Parts: sequence; structure tokens; C-alpha cells
Amino acid sequence: MRIKVCGLKYKDNIEAVAGLKPDYMGFICYEKSPRFIEGLDPEALFQQPEDIVKTGVFVNEDADVISKLIYKYKFDAIQLHGDESPEFCALFKHEVEVIKAFGVDESFDFEQLEAYKNSVDYFLFDTKTPSHGGSGIAFDWTILNKYKLDVPFFLSGGLSTENIGEVTDIKHPAFYGVDLNSKFELSPGLKDIDKLKKTFFNVRGER
Repeated sequence: MRIKVCGLKYKDNIEAVAGLKPDYMGFICYEKSPRFIEGLDPEALFQQPEDIVKTGVFVNEDADVISKLIYKYKFDAIQLHGDESPEFCALFKHEVEVIKAFGVDESFDFEQLEAYKNSVDYFLFDTKTPSHGGSGIAFDWTILNKYKLDVPFFLSGGLSTENIGEVTDIKHPAFYGVDLNSKFELSPGLKDIDKLKKTFFNVRGER
């Protein structure tokens, strides 16, 4: 199972998290988020291992702005967390990995994802909130049984040291990875390394 640590914004903390060897690290390029990376020196990303997929997170952003930030930070992937269309997602498919995030609840229509299956590399299923993620609230994971496509997905929303054992019991064939954010913080954007270490071990075992 892949591990993505999202919402990083401080150079020393980025280095400490990178030392744990996550598969993905997420950097939020959305000014309304308390984890917004405004002012972050691109060198903080350039110095990290090349095998970590550096991911820029955007919410209803202009395509030109996304392209400029992909170039500035040398992002390997982008995560689109707003109302982006399949056509919009496809604009970047030749350039970086594309993760399309959706907030889900009991009424979520998984049929709508059919239109995205050739425009993205992964889906990310998060708890549906007005703030586009980072809520620290988990949703009912049995909802995932309604997902029938082959496109792999990340699970987000309220993952913590307390429930990560239950997460690893999810047997959905398309379940690709976990997205760790607000429950692993000392403050917004500052990750708790000890909590992450324990969770990495729980997810990976002796790997």
C-alpha cells in the first residue's frame, strides 16, 4: 500500500518526513488552506529523494497557474480537489500523474467517475466537506464497495493512528494508498514524525 503525506509546508519538517520514505508528499497550492505553501522555497522539494512523488494540490485553479507551479516546484503529480472536469484533468496527463479527488458521502454517485477514467491516473476519496479536505473526519468506508472501476484510488479523510489498522483491512481491489494529513500534525502543516513513524510501520510492517 502506498503512503502519501499531504499538507507539508515547512522545510525542516519536509526533510524529516522525506526521511521516512513516503511514496508521495503533497503540497497544498490553495490559499484558503491553513497548509498553503505560500513562500516555500522550491529547493525544499528539489533536495528530497527523486523516488518520492512530489504532488501539488489545487482547487479550481487556472490551468496556466498549475502549469507554472508544476515548473516552479518540479511537481511529479497534481491532485485536483475542486470541480475540475475530465477535459481539464486530461490537460496535464502527458506531463504529470493526475489524481482527482472527490468528497464522498452516502449519496455520492460513483457513476460520474466513468467520465474521468481515461483522464486521470488515480482517484482520491475524501470526506465531503465545504473546505475541500483537511477536515480530520472519516467517512463510512463501506461506501467504497460501490466503486467498480479499475482506476486505483487513495483513501483520505480522518485517517489516524487509531483507525489505520481498520484501513489496512479494506480489501477493495483498486485500493492503492492512504493519504495522511490533519491527524498527524502538531499544527497545520507541521507533521508529527513520531505518529507518522508508527503509522508507516503499521501500514508497511517490516518493509
